[in-house]
Amino acid sequence: MNILKGEAVRLRALEPTDVDLLYEWENNSSIWSISNTIVPFSRFVLEKYIADSHLDIFQTKQLRLMIDLIRSEGNKTIGAIDLYDFDPMHSRAGIGILINNEKNRNRGYASESLSLLINYAFKILQLHQLYCNIDSDNKVSLRLFKKFNFEVIGEKKEWNRTPQGWKSEYMLQLINKND
Repeated sequence: MNILKGEAVRLRALEPTDVDLLYEWENNSSIWSISNTIVPFSRFVLEKYIADSHLDIFQTKQLRLMIDLIRSEGNKTIGAIDLYDFDPMHSRAGIGILINNEKNRNRGYASESLSLLINYAFKILQLHQLYCNIDSDNKVSLRLFKKFNFEVIGEKKEWNRTPQGWKSEYMLQLINKND
């Protein structure tokens, strides 16, 4: 059994061939607000990031897994899911997810990916808790994380400046009840 494989998606490590996708995604300014990015990434930086991705999460304090849609004609990469700010002392990490193309959203792929990563984080990494930060107006992401019992534990008012004005951000937390 592969803990990182579901019915429709599988999570996998970064490969050198992913550099073009990462370059496209990381330099798409329309999604920078979700990742708190304000500058583009060079191909060189992304190639180095991929080259170092074999390092253990305990060394890098982060883990990016690519989300592949399982298809009979060959898998297709549709997004990425991250553990970031990994804190081994307190056994916690932040979590973020991207399904890049809108046509692949609202089809259950993010939900299945999140389920796989939660299972991996709690069973393999033996984390005590996961958390995420979501803009208060991102109803789709709020619904997704709440589906997996993430609880809103606070609101950071007027936390992020956007071209449309200030936006508040919710912090959500999921505690592993089985550890």
